Amino acid sequence: MEQIEMSKKYQPSKVEEGKYDSWNERNLFKPSGNKDKKPYSIVIPPPNVTGKLHLGHAWDTTLQDMLIRQKRMQGFDTLWLPGMDHAGIATQAKVEEKLAEKNVSRYDLGREKFVETVWDWKEEYAQVIREQWAKLGLSVDYSRERFTLDEGLNEAVRKVFVSLYEKELIYRGEYIINWDPKAKTALSDIEVDHKEVEGAFYHVAYSLTDGSEKVEIATTRPETMLGDTALAVHPDDERYTHLIGKTVILPLMKREIPIIADHYVEKDFGTGIVKITPAHDPNDFEVGNRHNLERINVMNEDGSLNEKAGKYEGLDRFKARKAIISDLEETGELIKIEKMLHSVGHSERTGVVVEPRLSTQWFVKMGPLAETAMNNQKTDKRVDFVPERFEKTYMNWMENVHDWVISRQLWWGHRIPAWFHKETGELYVGMTPPENESEWEQDKDVLDTWFSSALWPFSTMGWPNEDAEDYKRYFPTSTLVTGYDIIFFWVSRMVFQSLEFTNESPFQNVYIHGLIRDEQGRKMSKSLGNGIDPMEVIDQYGADALRWFLSNGSAPGQDMRFSYEKMDASWNFINKIWNASRFVLMNLGDFQYNPKDIEGNKTVADRWILARLNETIKQVTELFEKFEFGEAGRQLYHFIWDDYCDWYIEMSKEILFNGTEEEKQATKSILVYVLDQTLRLLHPIMPFVTEEIWSYLPMEGDSLVTADYPVANTDLQDDKAVKNMAVLIDLIRAVRNIRAEVNRPLSKKIELLIKTKNEEINEFLNENKLYIERFCNPEKLEISLTIHSPVEAKSAVVTGAELFLPLSGLVDIKEEIARLEKEKTRWASEVERTKKKLANEKFVSNAPEKVVQEEKEKQAVYTEKYEAVEKQLIILKKSNEGEK
Repeated sequence: MEQIEMSKKYQPSKVEEGKYDSWNERNLFKPSGNKDKKPYSIVIPPPNVTGKLHLGHAWDTTLQDMLIRQKRMQGFDTLWLPGMDHAGIATQAKVEEKLAEKNVSRYDLGREKFVETVWDWKEEYAQVIREQWAKLGLSVDYSRERFTLDEGLNEAVRKVFVSLYEKELIYRGEYIINWDPKAKTALSDIEVDHKEVEGAFYHVAYSLTDGSEKVEIATTRPETMLGDTALAVHPDDERYTHLIGKTVILPLMKREIPIIADHYVEKDFGTGIVKITPAHDPNDFEVGNRHNLERINVMNEDGSLNEKAGKYEGLDRFKARKAIISDLEETGELIKIEKMLHSVGHSERTGVVVEPRLSTQWFVKMGPLAETAMNNQKTDKRVDFVPERFEKTYMNWMENVHDWVISRQLWWGHRIPAWFHKETGELYVGMTPPENESEWEQDKDVLDTWFSSALWPFSTMGWPNEDAEDYKRYFPTSTLVTGYDIIFFWVSRMVFQSLEFTNESPFQNVYIHGLIRDEQGRKMSKSLGNGIDPMEVIDQYGADALRWFLSNGSAPGQDMRFSYEKMDASWNFINKIWNASRFVLMNLGDFQYNPKDIEGNKTVADRWILARLNETIKQVTELFEKFEFGEAGRQLYHFIWDDYCDWYIEMSKEILFNGTEEEKQATKSILVYVLDQTLRLLHPIMPFVTEEIWSYLPMEGDSLVTADYPVANTDLQDDKAVKNMAVLIDLIRAVRNIRAEVNRPLSKKIELLIKTKNEEINEFLNENKLYIERFCNPEKLEISLTIHSPVEAKSAVVTGAELFLPLSGLVDIKEEIARLEKEKTRWASEVERTKKKLANEKFVSNAPEKVVQEEKEKQAVYTEKYEAVEKQLIILKKSNEGEK
């Protein structure tokens, strides 16, 4: 092997440079096309083309990349399909803001020119997103990249709309919807954020037409009273039965409106009499339908009042409110203002207060679709949620779902495939325009962004062409990774649309993660100024360090807190791997790797590290299958940092520096083999640095991207070596602890006496004296079954042995007695705990046999340590008495 020199320090920018382009140029991210391999597919949750990716995107996509990279290495035919979402309201709002800086509106441009401008925006930000994907190292197949407004997806959208319309699952109707006055568009229920704000109940007097009395009404939105068409009381409310059928004069408008009876009114709430405004309240709308009331909409699209509002026409809704209250005070019809906190809906997109408003819109009838989705959870095609608790969240939404308003009063989006005849008003819905198209006018509205996003898993694969190769091969997809905040918006809708149109669930698993918060646990936002740009983090620490942090940050479904301290720890871990790898490579010389060299004579350290590697492979593979990425990371960290770096590499130095050529060859082979397997395990999480280090190893293959993922090998399992190494490590640590207690550095020699408990331990420790000598630096070392315990000595009890360090003049016997008393108490507590556990019949009878056996073994070890400490205490106390 040609000697290759790694740089002395891990430099992420140099390590990452050029690798991503190289992987792409070699088409390593594309599916293998091998039909003998099992397919595994993921579609990326498409980011909005409204700006740069945030830390949440980095987390979400890192987890997906880890899954797809591991499956690719495991021999699956993998497809990770990338794409982006046109994000109707959000993107249109961004472009309109940009135009406003030049004092230009979309109306100045006209629809066609405005849409062209938005496409230019899309191209600009799509390229930014691709560059960010590259910087993160995402192994997506760019040749299959899709966009929710591209032609193929538009065909799928039209097909779904027309089909649902023909099945009478899409209808057009006049209903109260959530209206965004800033974006001038309808919103679905889940696009409304409810916030507690300070408001008021305005109590107003309505006079009966005959002048006999006045009734008191309370409202939080006095501007809507201008559209009142009735007052209502409960039919069984004896206070008001005499009023039913009479009329009142609507204040300020002087319009006569009836008093009706309806069970909707709560007798015990407020005054028991309510105003009915069918065009501005969903409940009033239903009451109005039952009583055939007129619907008077007093508000324009922008939230200002219209001509039906009388003298208040042209005023913004909130300015109108103030004017109305002022006028009611002047007329004496304002009884009182009662301050209160109440929940008010705000637009998720623009942040303005949402207005319930009468509007003609397109709706999806959700009942039948939701029922199918809920029933699907009882079948083999069910969607498995991780964590399971989120299935309940999903089911609750399905059970309580409202019809979905899907039309949006925007220009950017999928045009609704519906046309109205210019003369007759006849409605036509179809995949293509009607004949004599010039006589028809297409619906000006576009579809809700989520309508096209709901088709993403199958529309991106070529559907509605059911013979499309990708659709037949990779749909249904394998796993969806997403945050819990869009279960309603997206996950639920993908499921019911997929079941309706493909008769399949869109994915087998949904892995739900939380949100990334700042160090104080606050949600990241512009207003708080606590957002973190993942690209800046990469510039400082490297992509691998960010990915390591993101993969280990939390358990499934839980939020994560970002901190630079954790980023420092991530970088330090990679630097540890770098330095360990550099040591191995520097000591290979002209070494040529031969797998057979691992099969020969091995030291206990060799057998132990191979067994620990095997355990780690098994654990990490199983944890990935369960989406327990944080725990998988902890297993890898412990194995790499503690087992491989701190123990095995240090132990290997004795052979590398002093062993025979045959021993050196075996040790180098194991160092390289374990490093190779470890880099493969790490590659899905930190692809750049593992690829860099692996390229220096004398292993066959072009890239870790397509290398084989490690598989547990039962031949490498060696319980005896693991048990013996535990004794050796325990012993070395105990000596180090004693040295630290008496401030005796490793450079200074000590006398070390090891009294073994049985022949097996005695033989093992004597055979491995070289490790004890290297790590403990004894001037005199004695290992025997028959050592006489010295009086003045520091001592420790380890599994199978007692250690004595005669340190005359350095040890205060009284202090040592005090220390041993604490040790005695500790081991007595452990013995008592295991006794109680084993005396518990429920535990013994219900726990697995292996667990019970482990508890018995613990009890034996703790008892042995307790007895050894007690014995040493007796000796020291006698010595102390003698001195007195």
